[in-house]
Amino acid sequence: MTDAEKKVLMDPTGFVVLADKVPAIVQEIRYYSTYNFIGDRINGYEEPCALLTKEAARALLAISNEMVVRGYRLKIFDAYRPACAVRHFMMWGIEDLDLRMKPYFYPDLEKQELFNLGFIASKSSHSRGSTVDLTLLDMKTGKELDMGSPFDLFSEISHPDSKLVTPQQYENRMKLQSAMIRGGFEPIDCEWWHFTLKDEPYPDTYFEFPVSSEYLMR
Repeated sequence: MTDAEKKVLMDPTGFVVLADKVPAIVQEIRYYSTYNFIGDRINGYEEPCALLTKEAARALLAISNEMVVRGYRLKIFDAYRPACAVRHFMMWGIEDLDLRMKPYFYPDLEKQELFNLGFIASKSSHSRGSTVDLTLLDMKTGKELDMGSPFDLFSEISHPDSKLVTPQQYENRMKLQSAMIRGGFEPIDCEWWHFTLKDEPYPDTYFEFPVSSEYLMR
């Protein structure tokens, strides 16, 4: 890697702290905690905050404003993900004996199937800075809408169009998906919570800097 490439990968100039731009969001940054499919804090997550490109944050603000009017808040599980975090995922995949979180996140799959089926890949759109994992929070009840499966459950039931969910759960998924699509984001076919800005500013760049508001202020 050349010095110029390193600078681009470590340069957070085009990024913002999401809560500063979208104040109505709720955050539960799972990879900063130990409640995730690995069971440890993930490399690169130095602070429990969501970072995102300026363009993606601007688009998400419009979606947030719409949903607040409709009685919902956006709850963020993950946004920008450093490339070193993805490498952490890959190294965990090599450790066959580490199955601590299998009952919670991949009960019906063998560990290696998570990679073979594409749930975990060697590169993630999150590392480009314009992808977000999220759900909707009902402002009346203070609870997440029932989407039929929890965030990061690696299972067929987590596919947005899964027939294994109830009509109400499917309607909740489509409520989130339609709002995100109107706001300029694109879904994927295996995770109801995952969306990438259609016109992302760095489609070919994978960033390495840590998830840290302090790093952005340097």
